[in-house]
Amino acid sequence: MASSDKSSAAARRGRGATYNPDNRFSPRISETVDDGWWQEGTQQSLATEIRDEPCKTALSWNTSPDLPFDRSINPYRGCEHGCVYCYARPSHAYWDMSPGLDFETKLIARTGLVETLREELCKPGYVCRPINLSGNTDCYQPIEAKYKTTRRLLELLLEARHPVTLVTKSMLVLRDLDLLTAMAKHRLVRVFISITSLDMQLKRTLEPRAASPQARLRAIRELSAAGIPVGTLVSPIIPGLTDHEIEQILAAVSEAGARTANWMLLRLPLEVAPLFESWLEAHYPDRANKVMSLMRQCRGGKTNHAEFGKRFSGEGVFAELIAQRFTKASRRLGLQGNTEQGLNTRDFRPPSLQGDLFF
Repeated sequence: MASSDKSSAAARRGRGATYNPDNRFSPRISETVDDGWWQEGTQQSLATEIRDEPCKTALSWNTSPDLPFDRSINPYRGCEHGCVYCYARPSHAYWDMSPGLDFETKLIARTGLVETLREELCKPGYVCRPINLSGNTDCYQPIEAKYKTTRRLLELLLEARHPVTLVTKSMLVLRDLDLLTAMAKHRLVRVFISITSLDMQLKRTLEPRAASPQARLRAIRELSAAGIPVGTLVSPIIPGLTDHEIEQILAAVSEAGARTANWMLLRLPLEVAPLFESWLEAHYPDRANKVMSLMRQCRGGKTNHAEFGKRFSGEGVFAELIAQRFTKASRRLGLQGNTEQGLNTRDFRPPSLQGDLFF
């Protein structure tokens, strides 16, 4: 059972969260109490566990005015990259697990996803619009090397001439260069490489199992060289910790070949706020108060604000300054903000239910 006790919170090797908060849907919670008896110390290295889950539906739908897509696919639940700030962490509670260490160590692989998507694309009345891969967790996280679900999804989408956008922090995207190149020739794909910081020391604890900043720049370079439209998401921007890197990151991705750039302010919904604060105290105690103070300034005095139109960009003087700096630097470098410009929906054709590829 998860424990919300923070007294023993400490950095775990290769993991982002420092502890396991209770599942908010659980009827019971546990708390660590010192009863004077000796107890074995907290395990510092945690293994990754994976379980399969047959999927019932493939596409997830949204009507959010903040998102440039209305449908998405998530091959996996939880994410081994372990980014401590991940806004998807609270979703792990729906599967009776903690948004903390469980989110990055107890993963769910959705089986039958490709076959289910094939059926959904064949339904009468289906209207083709871009699908987003990685709307919740990274479709190229380490377990993709074994399951290959993302690759099989791309094969199906190429067969159906269906456009897709995907977001990743992983070099594994280069494994599928052949498919992405073929899709790019039909204007069916845009790839976005997410970069939070160019500081490797910061990345090691903030995004412990994601690719290094230099590796992500290399991915942009190789995707661009292959003729694949590639952009970057400078996300999240963390006031007082990473905001000073905005111009440097944009210059680096522009030089690497990125065509577009967007940004998102750090979001701290539900359990993410105490997880992030615990991470700050463990790794950057000297900056913790400043970072949280700036966050509250950008969120109307709270740690999080979920209102449409503000949840991604924040509000107030500091948030406006970030927006102005990002816009000015992007314009100077010729980076556009439109993430789906030019994607082709006209050539969509329902795929074969038998799964035979025909190009």
